[in-house]
Amino acid sequence: MDQQEKRLGVYIHIPFCASKCGYCDFCSLAGREKLMPHYQDAVLIQLQETMPRLKGYLIDTVYFGGGTPSYYGAKRILEILRELKYSNLLLRSSEITMEANPDSVRRKDLRALRREGVNRISLGAQCANDEILRLIGRRHTWRQVELAVRRARKAGFRNISLDLIYGLPSQSREDWAETLAKAIALKPAHLSCYGLRLEEGTPLYQEYLNSPLIPSEDDQADMYLYAVDLLERHGYRQYEISNFARPGFESRHNLKYWRLGDYIGFGAAAHSNLGNLRYSYTRNVREYISGVLGEENIIDEEEELTDFNRAAEYLMLGMRTARGISREEYTRLYRSSFDALEEVLDAFVTNGWAVREGDRWHFTAGGFLVSNVLIGVLLEAQTKEKFSANPWIREAFESQGEKIPLPTASEPYMN
Repeated sequence: MDQQEKRLGVYIHIPFCASKCGYCDFCSLAGREKLMPHYQDAVLIQLQETMPRLKGYLIDTVYFGGGTPSYYGAKRILEILRELKYSNLLLRSSEITMEANPDSVRRKDLRALRREGVNRISLGAQCANDEILRLIGRRHTWRQVELAVRRARKAGFRNISLDLIYGLPSQSREDWAETLAKAIALKPAHLSCYGLRLEEGTPLYQEYLNSPLIPSEDDQADMYLYAVDLLERHGYRQYEISNFARPGFESRHNLKYWRLGDYIGFGAAAHSNLGNLRYSYTRNVREYISGVLGEENIIDEEEELTDFNRAAEYLMLGMRTARGISREEYTRLYRSSFDALEEVLDAFVTNGWAVREGDRWHFTAGGFLVSNVLIGVLLEAQTKEKFSANPWIREAFESQGEKIPLPTASEPYMN
């Protein structure tokens, strides 16, 4: 194999759902089944046009996200997967993930998916309390989660992940402890635990913003720390702020995002990162379809990243993970001084927010809780170091009467 061939992740966005959950602000549509055939045509055409241009790459991860790919149907998912195989870029060892909802998992579909190479299933379980599930607009029960896991195992899936949410309306610490206990009992290979975010424009935002039914910040912090401790004791290593896995079952695709790897997206709202080029497609599904079929522009945002942008992302994304960041990596990749960053990181260690292991720093569980603030401090230190070491940059900005730009600590979009 050519040593120059680079590894690439492929993300396919499936924006269709049987119904919209109360907390969801993702690009997804409910009750639009008539658009599915047209959307499928658009994705296949885009794949056919793009794959020949990816010379020098080999695909080692594929992720079908949504929306609800299982609702879209195994037949369509497999048609897309076969198109990727026809490119001769897809490695046999690839991790191929499909998101699924427990109410739309079918035995026959699971067998067909596994037979064709899908080897990882991510189930949106969310909560073990059926009343809370109804409250947030989920269509399934916990019993259906158990059945879905059993069916996936019978179909040959060893790599099963469960998504869980804490901080839900009326959810108590006891409810969360029960959810974790029931999830662990199913013995998944991977667990994702997300704190509820009330996104503007969603039904839950309108109904529960500032509501006493939403667990307090202290309660949510306790839920998070409880999960970190419990999962560790049951063999699930925390490898990112919200993600836990048994050894060897970390999400290889998502690690590409956190480690600044190359990935390419297809479908409405999909994002891509190829080298220093970052771009995304329109979130409007009809615009995406008409754009691809009519050869019109579907790019929503496009940006050529500078080395300084990439260095900032290295800090933001690296400190999200248990692997953390390294002086050697930073100076080798970005040819910048690490001194100011090391001073800040050592202060984090003193305060119990981070741990230093040799040449690497990473957050503790307590540090993860306040990571947005801490990462903001790191980015500010990085910017000051950059301008201190390169005074001509400051002079250039000041000569134009412009303010020095400070990067924000907001998390980048994740597919």
